[in-house]
Amino acid sequence: MGLMVFQGKLSIPRFVKSQLDVASLQRLIVKPETARVRPFVVAAVLRGMKFDEQIYNSFIDLQDKLHQNLCRKRSLVAIGTHDLDTVKGPFYYDAKPPNEIRFQPLNQNKEFFATELMEMYSKDSHLKPYLPIIRDEPVYPIIYDSNNVVLSMPPIINGEHTKITLKTKNVFIECTATDFTKAKIVIDTIVCMFSQYCHKPFVIEPVEIINVDVSKYLSPEIIYRSEIVDVSEINRLVGLRESPRSIAHLLTKMCLKAEVLESGEKIRVEIPPTRHDVIHACDVIEDVAIAFGYNNIAKTLPKTATIANQFPLNKLCDLLREQIAQAGYTEVHTFSLCSRDDISDKLKKVTLSSNVVHIANPKTLEFQVVRTTLLPGILKTISSNKQIALPLKLFEISDVVVCDENTDVGTRNILRLCAVNCNRTPGFEVIHGLLDRLMQLLRVSFDVRKEGIGYHIRASDDPTFFLGRCSEVVVNGVSLGKMGVIHPEVLLNFELTMPCASLELDIEPFL
Repeated sequence: MGLMVFQGKLSIPRFVKSQLDVASLQRLIVKPETARVRPFVVAAVLRGMKFDEQIYNSFIDLQDKLHQNLCRKRSLVAIGTHDLDTVKGPFYYDAKPPNEIRFQPLNQNKEFFATELMEMYSKDSHLKPYLPIIRDEPVYPIIYDSNNVVLSMPPIINGEHTKITLKTKNVFIECTATDFTKAKIVIDTIVCMFSQYCHKPFVIEPVEIINVDVSKYLSPEIIYRSEIVDVSEINRLVGLRESPRSIAHLLTKMCLKAEVLESGEKIRVEIPPTRHDVIHACDVIEDVAIAFGYNNIAKTLPKTATIANQFPLNKLCDLLREQIAQAGYTEVHTFSLCSRDDISDKLKKVTLSSNVVHIANPKTLEFQVVRTTLLPGILKTISSNKQIALPLKLFEISDVVVCDENTDVGTRNILRLCAVNCNRTPGFEVIHGLLDRLMQLLRVSFDVRKEGIGYHIRASDDPTFFLGRCSEVVVNGVSLGKMGVIHPEVLLNFELTMPCASLELDIEPFL
């Protein structure tokens, strides 16, 4: 329909609610127990639908797409569509214990308790992802009619009794939700898209929703609203020289009815219930650009002349990546978040450093803190690729994050380089050779006399490394990193069986 309007083959439809007495409307009564699981519900009726195979498939496909995107895999909104002629109102939206819910689910030939359905659908690839939404709840949401015929158990499955077929004429649509705004958007989208196939095109029959507090409202709302946009502002931002009448025509092609106001400098745009994506005037301006065609906008030189240049730190990193790769190392990109154990116990650190940035509400144990070293990520990568032939030579150039009270956000990013050599022997000389090559590329000479000019290594004691086989990398008198043979206990903590040597140092001081 939107494409037909854009091509000028169809005028913008006007969606309206059928003018029926409130007593003639279908009613959906909300029970108090629903507040414990999915507190919101909206509904609508499409009368005199004319289904054929193509329309039916499109109807089902729209529900699937909405479930995966706007509904966030049914966690925010779950859609149920039913043959209205097979049930009798009023309808009830309730929540009951699983062992009290029993009905015949879609495409099944017998009745099941809700607990049995959960067990059965745990092996179903399509419905399995939705089970955790309500599985651990004390009550499950349920919708049934005045004869106790179950329509659906959202957000899992509809009932077989109300299954829609090609012979269905009247469709009852319900959306249960944890987000009321999303529910209203979803119901508007469905009824507006398929009301064109009703006996009276673009006419939607509302449903009276009776809330727990006995308040009532009609669903769907089908609200039109207006936005005033400035013609000169549109031309300036998009880069056009179009007249107000031309811009109004472009907006009409985007299903936004537009009219030029008497002043000739502004346009009133009517935003239909199908365009919930239009939130601000800037969204209207974007639609003008889309309708005009981005490729049709004249290219102009900017009035300000600037010379682009690569950020020096990024340029240095790119040059280093190329040279390290030529030395036989493979670059990896690991997660910025890790567990507390990854940067403490697994590295044989007695306590967690005080400058670690913690995640306030981690979703898993694997992402509790922001990494303070790149080494655990590379060791995990090696552990996951043990089947690859040795040697495994990996490197990463990326940020670590530490707390810093002197910054406005309380944290500071530090750009580091980390390289690991995994082979049948530790290969400390291989890592040492990489360090020498890096210093050669950075034009830092070797400080033979250790006078603070150039670089040298000095013995260090770090529990992550083998005793006596760890050294600090000192550049111009400042320690910038460590190099050594990784301790066997650390390797075992990361499920590694082959010895490894590593190098990790800061990059920013070399600019």
